[in-house]
Amino acid sequence: MNQLAPTKALIAKTYSAAALHFDDPPLAFWSRIGNGTVSRVPLAPGDRVLDVCCGSGASAIPAAQAVGPRGSVLAVDLADALLARGRAKARSLGLSNIEFRCADFEALDTPAEHFDAVVCVFGIFFVADMPAAVRRLWTWLKPGGTLAITTWGPDVLEPGNAAFWEAVRVHCPSLYKSFRPWERINTPDALRSMLAEAGIPARSVDAEYSHQTLESPDDWWIIALGSGYRGTIDQFDPSTLEAVKRDTLGPLRARRALTAQTNVLYAVATKPSA
Repeated sequence: MNQLAPTKALIAKTYSAAALHFDDPPLAFWSRIGNGTVSRVPLAPGDRVLDVCCGSGASAIPAAQAVGPRGSVLAVDLADALLARGRAKARSLGLSNIEFRCADFEALDTPAEHFDAVVCVFGIFFVADMPAAVRRLWTWLKPGGTLAITTWGPDVLEPGNAAFWEAVRVHCPSLYKSFRPWERINTPDALRSMLAEAGIPARSVDAEYSHQTLESPDDWWIIALGSGYRGTIDQFDPSTLEAVKRDTLGPLRARRALTAQTNVLYAVATKPSA
């Protein structure tokens, strides 16, 4: 882990800290979207699956269930704490066909054409050169295999997102909108164009408009603690943290905001058979 570039070290630190809240009820969308991704991949018993940027197993676990005991899933992430959660979930479900490995997928030493499916949910946008990273994933697919890339769509986690960044702008302008890499490919055209630049024609790019129901407006702060916002939050001093939290939740309480938008894009591509 010491050899990670600074950006990847930040990602690992951010999501290891976020792991404490990753599976809290306000973040149930992780599991829902992970399942939504796997449902778009034609997995069969005995298949081998690679899940990169796997988090705590939201897509890796349903993939392992789909391929059965004769199949296997290699689930890779940079955040040790998320991987520990994934292992615990797999044990509780009696799944022995899944390996959670702490690794940088860009440096993964895996034979070409080894997997029947490669999945990346909410991760490809962290890579500086996304087309190059996607081409690397593509090389690991067998002919006829499926690549699934899932990313955030527009208006992610609104209305809390706008309230949060406005509070950051007021109280800590140097960190204003400092960590939002997902916005590089948050439209179908942008995602399809990135895949085309990688030389991969998408079979489909589906936009899903959905929301996460919250028990109270304050649940939005739990989402912030269990997601990429954590990378910004952990840089605040205590007084700034309190001010940003207050000014984020204030407008949400005033409007009784009981949802957070979870719009996503699902891209699927099939590698031509030999």
